[in-house]
Amino acid sequence: MARGGGLNLIGAVLGQAALFGVVSLLGNILGEASVGRYSVLYAMLTMLSLLSLAGFRAGLTRFVAMFLADNDSARVRGTIRLGLGVNIAASAVIGGVLALGAPWVASVYNNPDLAPGIRWMALALPAASFSDAALSATQGWRSQREFALIGRIFDPLAQLVLTGAFLLLGWGVNGAIIAIPIAAWATAALAALALAKRLRTLPKARPVYEARRIFSFSLVSWGSALAQTGLVWAGTLILGAMASEEEVGVFTMAARLVSLAVFVMTPIINTFSPHVAHLHHIGDRSGVSTAYGSATRWIVQLSAPAFVALLLVPDLLLRVLGGTAAAGATAVVILAIGQMVSAAAGPCGVVLNMSGKVSLSLMDNVGVLLLNIVLNIVLIPEYGIIGAAIAFSAALIVGNLAKVAQVRMILGVEARRPALLRTALVGAVSAIWGWGVRDVSSIWWLELLLVLAVVGLVYVATLAWVGLDREDLRFFRSLTRGRRTPPPEGSTQG
Repeated sequence: MARGGGLNLIGAVLGQAALFGVVSLLGNILGEASVGRYSVLYAMLTMLSLLSLAGFRAGLTRFVAMFLADNDSARVRGTIRLGLGVNIAASAVIGGVLALGAPWVASVYNNPDLAPGIRWMALALPAASFSDAALSATQGWRSQREFALIGRIFDPLAQLVLTGAFLLLGWGVNGAIIAIPIAAWATAALAALALAKRLRTLPKARPVYEARRIFSFSLVSWGSALAQTGLVWAGTLILGAMASEEEVGVFTMAARLVSLAVFVMTPIINTFSPHVAHLHHIGDRSGVSTAYGSATRWIVQLSAPAFVALLLVPDLLLRVLGGTAAAGATAVVILAIGQMVSAAAGPCGVVLNMSGKVSLSLMDNVGVLLLNIVLNIVLIPEYGIIGAAIAFSAALIVGNLAKVAQVRMILGVEARRPALLRTALVGAVSAIWGWGVRDVSSIWWLELLLVLAVVGLVYVATLAWVGLDREDLRFFRSLTRGRRTPPPEGSTQG
């Protein structure tokens, strides 16, 4: 788990940097309105890609991991064929409908100029959805190599390079939009090759389809994942319909900054998921608690310095992306508070899903999404992006607190040694030092660099002085320790 987490962290750093670069290029060269248009289209692609997956993102990871643990090659092959078949059919149909209905969708946003971009998203949809499904299947081998290298590094870097090239050619925001389907189809080709290579390690067998079992899990997981992703993008989509593209752009910049603080969550959760499925399948509840605690501790400790920076200098961080609106800085702080609670809760939703409690997770996520939508509709007309930020953070806090309670009471699992208090104290020390060097320079970017450097150095030094948990020491040793022997053919190790 440590080795996979380390690789995923590297992938997340590079991937988030690339996506940050895309938003920064658009914001600084073309302005906030272009960021807003790009974000609305990207949100559509993300939601529809998840819709066409039909829940097989989590289903492929869980059942491939389980059947590999049972050395059941026939059911592994059947699961992958079933998942990819449903995914390809659904994404092709949804993409076609989206392309035909592009003018109507654009009219909902009172912007006919969106129609060409919507058609480009329709072209990208089958490729983006297939990549998610294929790479999720490779995670069932409890390896993060393909997922990180292809999905978390290659795809966003390809988008960044293509966006930069098309901007140099003078294609404007349309160039950034066109870059998405080109990168998506290249990523899909690599994902297909990676999955085919994994399948060649398995003994040949006629596929066995556990359709009822897989669909019963995946369809519920599908609804849960749709609701969870809807929570992330609801503010952007509702703002796009109720406010200007400039406001959408500022909100996107604020959300992108905060996502940098919690970028560690996705790679750690992706690494954590197949291990929880495996541990739960073999009945190791203690192992689930230990893994849950380790994942939570890594998320909190790795994200804490970024949260400190977001709370200290949100206005300066926004200027990096080309945003100058005062409301944007306030939105950054509000969004950061919600994500801090989410980080402290750890991967509680994954514990529910991978333990088979997908129906409960579905109810949680739908309830939270409805709360978020209602708050957005009520608050955005009066408060604009501040209202959208409040809606998101309030829903996120309620949802995470509910899931933590359910994991403890229903599964009898709680994070073992999450080190929340220790990390909070270390973060407070670094915040005091960072506050002390504010306003030292009248040059904004120099002040930002100084605050970031002081916060980072003080945080690392204080954490080292306090001392690392023994699980953390095992983590770092595992990152540098290679295998002594190669895994056997068809092994579940990755």
